[in-house]
Amino acid sequence: MRGTPQRLRGLTFISFAVLMAVAGFFMMLLFRIGPVYLNHYKVRSSLESLKSDPELLEKTREDILKALERRWDINMVDGVTTKDVKITRSEGVLRVQIAYEVVKPVMGNIDALIRFDDRIEVARH
Repeated sequence: MRGTPQRLRGLTFISFAVLMAVAGFFMMLLFRIGPVYLNHYKVRSSLESLKSDPELLEKTREDILKALERRWDINMVDGVTTKDVKITRSEGVLRVQIAYEVVKPVMGNIDALIRFDDRIEVARH
């Protein structure tokens, strides 16, 4: 028994409670903000899927917006509307930009503001 410490060392109840509180806070953040990023992934993938349309450059603004809305309906995207979409054309280049903000309550009167800004460019070949 020589060399064993007289007193064992480890977490006290208070340090364990603080550790669990910090871990709980970050898990709560994950559960509150995680779906926002999953929704954004769906928005970004629908925007990227526009690139695969060979007739995209000939489509009107309304046709592009309808295509995006259809993809958002299929993927059950919420929080984004066609008002967040900006479409510009110049010299054979089509630019589609989606910029929007999401405000999620974290706890009490503390909110998380998350901004997204995605864009694609499609040029005539």
